[in-house]
Amino acid sequence: MTQADKSEEELRKLSVEMRYLEQTAETLQQRIGMVNAAVSDLTFASMTLDGIVTEKENAELLVPIGGNAYIKAKLADTNTVIVGMGAGVSVEKTLAEAKVTLKERLDELVKTMNAAQQQFNQVAERINSGRGRLEALLSSAREGKP
Repeated sequence: MTQADKSEEELRKLSVEMRYLEQTAETLQQRIGMVNAAVSDLTFASMTLDGIVTEKENAELLVPIGGNAYIKAKLADTNTVIVGMGAGVSVEKTLAEAKVTLKERLDELVKTMNAAQQQFNQVAERINSGRGRLEALLSSAREGKP
């Protein structure tokens, strides 16, 4: 195998690896976006629970129903919260218990986000070094050097 063949083989392998790394980076970015949305949702829920502490029973509230639309509702009980546990199951908890549950979920999501961000940074670093090597190989191939 000549030096040119070796360079061409390395170029092919590097090209395939770069495509794989770019797909991995895109997947990680999507995951980070989804986790970020969940963090925002939980943060909003936690802030809402914090606000309920100061409300009295039968206080009139605006409840978001989606699409930037709201309905007026009266707060029947300031100490009971229904918390989704997953798989369509919800559990009634006290306000304090619900706040703890949301805090635990938020902490777990932040850990997940940090891990995904760290993975993304590692992949991005490998992409950058791979691009440098790819450019060097292409440049030497154009000049006819192995």
